[in-house]
Order: sequence, then structure tokens, then C-alpha cells
Amino acid sequence: MGYRLSKISTRTGDSGMTGLGDGSRVEKDHMRVHAMGDIDECNSLIGLLLCEPLPEDIRVLLTQVQHDLFDLGGELCIPGFINIKDEHVLRLDARLTHYNASLPPLTNFILPGGSRAAALSHLVRTVARRAERAMTTLGKHEKVSAHARQYINRLSDLMFVLARILNRNDGHGDVLWAQKKSSDKT
Repeated sequence: MGYRLSKISTRTGDSGMTGLGDGSRVEKDHMRVHAMGDIDECNSLIGLLLCEPLPEDIRVLLTQVQHDLFDLGGELCIPGFINIKDEHVLRLDARLTHYNASLPPLTNFILPGGSRAAALSHLVRTVARRAERAMTTLGKHEKVSAHARQYINRLSDLMFVLARILNRNDGHGDVLWAQKKSSDKT
């Protein structure tokens, strides 16, 4: 992996450029930097979610996801580098299967909300979706690994499912969207 910073205020970004892990420099609004930033934001929001009281199995899972997201950010930071593998995606698939098995089928759309932890899980989900869009845009111009794209897609699905689990565990249940009837519209 690239070099490590020994100091944080380097002043090398003052001109609007930033360094990638391979030593190359790109503009701070480059598609790759957007994708890296969205992954970083997603990871930070998981850190905030981890400040909430959570079941231990979810805490362990989210801590592992934070490490995976750091690895994914490293992959994006070094063009051509592959860090996220099939086993990362399979691990999320297994957790999705596990948590989905205990949930009732969806009969309506769900609104973000309920408990604070569930609302934060939904926020992580939306940022993961943004990261996925940024990675898709980047992938139109530069190579983005299939496993990296699959991982972030699965993560957003997992965060939706975890929001349902967290609401159920907290006694809230799903927050359902109530569709207005045409007679209710003004």
C-alpha cells in the first residue's frame, strides 16, 4: 500500500489537487475522489451508528464493515489495485440471509425512522447508495472492480435490513409509508 502520512497538514492540496495512493495527483473533484469521499462518509456514519446501543452481533458486523470500507477506500485510492474480494461480498450475503430470515415479508414501503439506531442505519444506506452511484460513474471512465461494486450494493441492502431489525428490537417495528388516496390530495 502507498506511503503513510507522518503529518496531517501537508499543504500539498492547497492548489486543488490531491495525491492518490500510487503517488499520482488528481483534481479534488475527480470522480475517483468523489467515490473515495462517499465511502469515507459511509464509514464515518457507521462509526456514529456504533455509538448507539446495539446487539453485539450487529456491533461485531458493523465493526468488520468499517474495516472493509477502509479497504475499499484503499482500493479506490490506488488505480488498478484490488482489495475487495468475493469473500467480502459473500460475507454480506450471508448476513443478509441471516437477518432477513427473522423478518416478516414487506407489504408496504418503509420510511426511514423509528429508533435512532434504525434512522442512522437508513442514513448509512443512503450514503452507500450514493457511493455506489459515484463508483458507477467512475467505472464508465476507469476500471472499478466488480467485487467493489457488489460489496457497496450489498451493504446498502444490509443497512436497510438492519434498520428493520433495530426497529423491531427496540419495539418500534417498521415505519410504514401511508399512501394518500386520491380523495386525500389537495
